[in-house]
Order: sequence, then structure tokens, then C-alpha cells
Amino acid sequence: MTLRHYLALVDTLARLSLKADASRYFLGYIWWLLEPLLYVLVFYVVFELILQNRQEDFLVFLMVGKLSFIWFAKSLNQASRSILGNRGLIGRVHVPKSLFPMASIQEGLYKQASVFLLLFTVLVSQGFGATLAWLWLLPVLLVNYLLIVACCLAGAWLVCVKYDFHVLVSMGVIFLMFTSGVFWDPRALPDPAMTDAVLLYNPLAFVIAAYRQVLMLGAAPDLLHLAAIGTGFALIAAALFWLLQRSSQYIALKVITA
Repeated sequence: MTLRHYLALVDTLARLSLKADASRYFLGYIWWLLEPLLYVLVFYVVFELILQNRQEDFLVFLMVGKLSFIWFAKSLNQASRSILGNRGLIGRVHVPKSLFPMASIQEGLYKQASVFLLLFTVLVSQGFGATLAWLWLLPVLLVNYLLIVACCLAGAWLVCVKYDFHVLVSMGVIFLMFTSGVFWDPRALPDPAMTDAVLLYNPLAFVIAAYRQVLMLGAAPDLLHLAAIGTGFALIAAALFWLLQRSSQYIALKVITA
């Protein structure tokens, strides 16, 4: 299978999944926007109205953090079970096993595009006008995508090897939601050493902080750190593509007998 055919098949599977998903709901494609907005509303009520959060522009701060995190979380949860979810097809046809998590990632990318358009609209309406600084979103989005690809491929492989890993993946996503600065600002921690540790050892926290720097402050992120994260996860993703290819028969056997 050529790269062109591979990418076309990934896109086709993603589009078919989107149509099937929308057909199951009365509101259809509206849920792409309504679901993340409901998440934001729930956490806004908890942190702003009940806990009296003192973060300036907390609604926008929360939207940037939560809507960017949702892209990672939903892609990982869906992609980690994607190979097992297609056991019927795997049992009949020999296809690259990475095809299924990549289709889930592509599906998430389509949904996130509409979510980001909504986010940009809210930002402009709240006085955070689009500037040339927003061009820094391009490298941030690329690094975010590479992080998602690497984590999704790892999750898909681990869940195939031992199904119990899907529980750990779900718990890991919850852990990251509370430790990646979705609801709080790592740069506002009283201990600068702790801030440095969070941004250094949690790439997702750094990416979320980078989104806020660009969209809310109109400032460029730490490009050296961003490049290091992007390079690292690109290499990890490449290694996982190779691993999925080399262990294709083993994965097919594990999936069919699961």
C-alpha cells in the first residue's frame, strides 16, 4: 500500500465514522460543538461560581485549556480501542494496523477544527482580537498533533497486547486533565521550580500554556522547548509506526482471540 493510498483510506474511514456517529444523535453534527461547550459549562460552574476562582478572564482561560485538552483526550480514548474495535475487518483483510488509530485521530482532527473555530469566535467576542501573533498557533498545533499521534499509537498497541491497559489509559487521561493546567495556570504557582518542573516534565501542560500565550497574551511560546517536544514525539511516533508494522501478525492474533 502506497502512502497516498494509506492516507486516502485513513481519511475515508474517518469520514465514514463521522457520518455514522452523527446519525446516532438527533442533533447530529451539532454535538461536535455542544458537547465540549457543556464540558466547559460544568467546570466553569464548579471552579468559578462555586469555588470562586480568581483567575482573570477565567471563562476564556478555561475554554482555551479545556477545548485543547478535549482534542487530546477524546482522540486517545477512541484511538486506543480502535484496533480491537475493528477485529472483524482485521480477521478478513490484511491491512496496516496503524490505519485504525490514525483514522480515529483524523476523525478527531475534523471535530477539533470546528471546536477551534468556535473558540476563536469567543476569543474575538471577548476582546482577544486576532493578531499576527496568532500565526504562532501553527507550530503549536503541529506539536499538539504529533503528541496526539504518538500517544494514540502507543495506547492502541498497549490495549491490543493486554486489554487491561484501556483502564489505565482512561485513568491517565483523567490524571492529565488535573495536572496539565487545564483549570489552573502553571506559571502562577508560588514556587518557580515547580512551574519549571510542570512545564518540563508534562509536555501537554506546556502545549496548553503555549495556546494561552499565543491566544490570550499575543506572545510567542518557547520555540526551543516546543521544537524539542515536537522532535521527541515525532521520533516516538515513527518508532511506533515501525513497531505496529513489525508486530502486525502478533496484533492480529491477539485481536482475533481477544
